[in-house]
Amino acid sequence: MRTLCASTLIGEFFVIGFAGLVAMKLDDVSMAAVWTVCGVGMALSVLLCGVITRPGGVQLGWALQIALVLSGFVVPMMFILGLVFGGLWWASVHYGRKVDEAKARWAAQQEAGEATA
Repeated sequence: MRTLCASTLIGEFFVIGFAGLVAMKLDDVSMAAVWTVCGVGMALSVLLCGVITRPGGVQLGWALQIALVLSGFVVPMMFILGLVFGGLWWASVHYGRKVDEAKARWAAQQEAGEATA
């Protein structure tokens, strides 16, 4: 699960940075506010890569997905990108857990095979 989720989060890191570049051109938002919000989002996406397997890591990832969708109120294209990354996040968590379960079953079978040999 960690690899799939980390890949999604690193992709979000770049999307948040590019959204900051777009938002920087807006007249009604200060550049300091744009880069503070984007910087926090980018830092959170990288930090989550390291804590994704700890308790609450997946929930923090969901919070980041919601924030990404809500950023569409500032940069409208982020509604679409937020939904895309939300889907990727769901798939990363869902299929990542299935892969982890399959790996655990395979390791248990290998141990059982070595114990009988």
